[in-house]
Amino acid sequence: MEQKKSGKTKLLLLEDVVNLGKKGELASAKPGFVRNYLLPQKKAVVADKRTIRMQEQLKQEREVQAAEDKKDAQAFAAHLKEKTLTIKAKNDSQGHLYGSVTAVDIVKIMNEQEGTVIERRNVILPKPIKVVGVHEINLILKENVPATFKLKIEGETKVQEAKPRVEVVEEGAEAPTEGVEAADEATEDLPMKSEREKEMKEELDERKKD
Repeated sequence: MEQKKSGKTKLLLLEDVVNLGKKGELASAKPGFVRNYLLPQKKAVVADKRTIRMQEQLKQEREVQAAEDKKDAQAFAAHLKEKTLTIKAKNDSQGHLYGSVTAVDIVKIMNEQEGTVIERRNVILPKPIKVVGVHEINLILKENVPATFKLKIEGETKVQEAKPRVEVVEEGAEAPTEGVEAADEATEDLPMKSEREKEMKEELDERKKD
């Protein structure tokens, strides 16, 4: 097994490996990773004179596969552009979620609702979503094809509507006077009516004495 001075094993990749390289490329990895993952999963072979002969063929195969993957990714991105996926989540009366929607949840949603398998690294989500509403989700598909779809988060608790505004008359401001003046006028007439009634009664009493 050929090794570099750094202790890493030189490999020929049989498949694309994240953070390592693409199919047909030469790469180096730590012996443990090679022994426990890359070789058993047949994602790479140790680079030597015999395997190096495979490199050109692997590169050609990779180019063909890349073209197909890119075409499929672009078609799926066009499909997602018109989609609004919906989920329900528990929330408070202000619309805040009890918890949050993360990249892991997006992966699950895509699998369940679209039947598409993506990985967490394909989801571009700067921070978890913590409120109900419609949110735009960005993805990076195979061959770095960008995609976007809308995710509608419906709360299970009804969000309270804003209360109607109550106007308060400030001190010193003119209050409504309609109807008040009429009532005041009627009140002012009461003493005058009582006085006239008293005079008429006294006059009748005098006449009876006569």
